[in-house]
Amino acid sequence: MAKLWFKFQRYFRRKPVRFFTFLVLYLTAGSLVFLHSGFVGQPAISQSQASPAAGVQAEGAELPFLGDLHLGRGFRDTGEASNIARRYGPWFKGKDGSERAKLGDYGGAWSRALKGRIVREKEEERAKYIGCYLDDTQSRALRGVSFFDYKKMTIFRCQDNCAERGYLYAGLEFGAECYCGHKIQATNVSEAECDMECKGERGSVCGGANRLSVFRLQLAQESARRYGSAVFRGCFRRPDNLSLALPVTAAMPNMSVDKCVDLCTEKEYPLAALAGTACHCGFPTTRFPLHEREDEQLCAQKCSAEEFESCGTPRYFIVYQTQVQDNRCMDRRFLPAKSKQLIALASFPGAGNTWARHLIELATGFYTGSYYFDGSLYNKGFKGERDHWRSGRTICIKTHESGQKEIEAFDAAILLIRNPYKALMAEFNRKYGGHIGFAAHAHWKGKEWPEFVRNYAPWWATHTLDWLKFGKKVLVVHFEDLKRDLFVQLGRMVSLLGVAVREDRLLCVESQKDGNFKRSGLRKLEYDPYTADMQKVISAYIKMVDTALKGRNLTGVPDDYYPR
Repeated sequence: MAKLWFKFQRYFRRKPVRFFTFLVLYLTAGSLVFLHSGFVGQPAISQSQASPAAGVQAEGAELPFLGDLHLGRGFRDTGEASNIARRYGPWFKGKDGSERAKLGDYGGAWSRALKGRIVREKEEERAKYIGCYLDDTQSRALRGVSFFDYKKMTIFRCQDNCAERGYLYAGLEFGAECYCGHKIQATNVSEAECDMECKGERGSVCGGANRLSVFRLQLAQESARRYGSAVFRGCFRRPDNLSLALPVTAAMPNMSVDKCVDLCTEKEYPLAALAGTACHCGFPTTRFPLHEREDEQLCAQKCSAEEFESCGTPRYFIVYQTQVQDNRCMDRRFLPAKSKQLIALASFPGAGNTWARHLIELATGFYTGSYYFDGSLYNKGFKGERDHWRSGRTICIKTHESGQKEIEAFDAAILLIRNPYKALMAEFNRKYGGHIGFAAHAHWKGKEWPEFVRNYAPWWATHTLDWLKFGKKVLVVHFEDLKRDLFVQLGRMVSLLGVAVREDRLLCVESQKDGNFKRSGLRKLEYDPYTADMQKVISAYIKMVDTALKGRNLTGVPDDYYPR
């Protein structure tokens, strides 16, 4: 063998041109094989092997949502921008509140699709498989946003991206392409025509060549209030001074949500208000604060250009929030002079501290600091994360500490308290899935969850009790109150921080309140992870905290803290 290898070396040493020619041919052949594997569909698999109904967690880092692309096999615009479907208004409901069945002919596809398929991790499944549909590159079946990944596409990844943007349907094609939409504008075809395996999920079907595997998403209520790229804000009475409240107005005889939202987006306004055949654009201000919502039936006049949408009336406006960022509250900086006092933003882990920091930074225009350092938070824009917590350059300091010495180091504190049942689950998800990820099914069902509750539930109580006992000038804010009445509660927090409260800035914060650390509404547990013994122990801790709050003449815990 050694002799043969020696002859091989000597042959190419004498004729180096042949060696380099051989090397180039080898690399070229390898490249062709790689490209071929990336663009050619996988062999058809039987129904017993497929599992398109399973909600599987996406592998690796999430690919940013890229919108309509002109890359890949026949990948092109999914339809005119003005025709991207958005939220159905009250006209989509029948008299009994049920949805009108005009979203496509399901036929017997549901029963055929489920037959013989494997359903994995049913607790995490948040979508129903509808069937295999024809897709035309010139006229897409789903005409919302889209993206592709020829290496790691999975069913859940596509579903989660579409659900996060409020779409009703998610469709997978060619093993790697994901399409979202509110309507299925195509015909149902045979299941056998959806025969390509997902690039990132063996054993699961992701459509075929010009064929979509379509899922009906079971959206959380908050996600369902979205309408494609726009967010539905509600029905509101016409403001007293319309020209000042909403400075841009355009008559639209063929009114639709698409047209009004597109107009206001083009004019760079964050609000689009539909008033029958008129479209108004503007900002949320004290003249139009969007705080007093009306019954949606008062706005239930269907659009002239779209059968299923509501376009409001001259007296009651349907309002959507566009993708335009309200820049009135986006400027942030460090304090111009070193602060003379240290103010803590104290909370138990999982109680919404990161979200509260986001709100405070927008409301005050100053960075918040941290007792710790989290690189992922710094990369998301929390620039005060790198400062030492005693630097005095930040408006307040995040902390989860509960020892007397650590508490007494602060001159004042905002104490954020959250329902322990929700806080424990949020922290468990963060611990095993990251800031916007989720703990795996195995963690909830394994020994990790009981041990976590046993160790962290007492901490939830002692954290609040210690801050009430040792803290100086403590402002108690319940997470649930902040979520329900952000304008008032955030105003209280800003006042404690010593910054003048500006109403227009707070209204701006309301329109940008979610930030970058909001978990998707798609993937939630279908069962209660708390056992009867856990609930008994946690209820005792809730009563302790409630008694301590009332003993200091403060409002006790909200009623929903107590178990079901």
